[in-house]
Amino acid sequence: MRFSAEQLGGVAALMRSVARQEIMPRFRNLAAGSVRTKSGPLDLVTEADEAAEKLIDAGLRALFPGCVVVGEEAATADRSLLLGLGEPDLAFVVDPVDGTANFASGLALFGVMVAVLSRGEIIASAIHDPVGDDTALAIRGEGAWIETPDGRRADLRVSAPATAADMAGNVAWRFLPEPERGRVCANLPKLRGSWDYRCSAHEYRMVAAGHCDFLFFNRLYPWDHAPGWLLHAEAGGFSARFDGTPYDPTVTTGGLICAPDRDSWQSLRDTLLG
Repeated sequence: MRFSAEQLGGVAALMRSVARQEIMPRFRNLAAGSVRTKSGPLDLVTEADEAAEKLIDAGLRALFPGCVVVGEEAATADRSLLLGLGEPDLAFVVDPVDGTANFASGLALFGVMVAVLSRGEIIASAIHDPVGDDTALAIRGEGAWIETPDGRRADLRVSAPATAADMAGNVAWRFLPEPERGRVCANLPKLRGSWDYRCSAHEYRMVAAGHCDFLFFNRLYPWDHAPGWLLHAEAGGFSARFDGTPYDPTVTTGGLICAPDRDSWQSLRDTLLG
């Protein structure tokens, strides 16, 4: 199934509208009691997440009658929603506010993420930055770019291949089990640099634009990675799970490394996990 640039533009316009209506008015203005924890102290949900997801869900169903929509908050409440993600002809995976811990802290590192799937294959994606008011877009086989509200576009391209010692990027080690966590953390000084922005939306935008070299994740919920995975791939990057198998948005385990090319991926994998 092909997803057109016009259709993706409609999705991006919906994301921008919802961000302006439900997210930005609450940024640094959350009411008392509007932030709750889910699985832990850094896994939060706010009234902005819930309100934005409801509007995006309704908007996508209006734009694409008969589609399936799987939002992070809905799937957190009902995990069975993830089980059939590989079956529909047209499905959307939605993260209404990625980087909720940052959003709740008043830190301007959060985004809105949507991936478009057809029978489990990611065919398009959009990552909107509500603060900068621009959107990173990708269509399978047609490239990746940043687009502003007035239609200006800039193509995205990953950084040049390198060895691990010459690469800097995002390492999200906090969800790793032991002994892998200790091994990865002990190996971080072997890299040129590392950090964790607690926001897949901006991390994927950075790596797709070549502003960092790689990403390293363990937990693979589709709303966190399906949109960015395609953005990175269409910007020329290579990614695979820790065992070298391809990323699959219907699988939530096995880790993921995104790098400029296959050799760079192998160097990172050997350095951090070897």
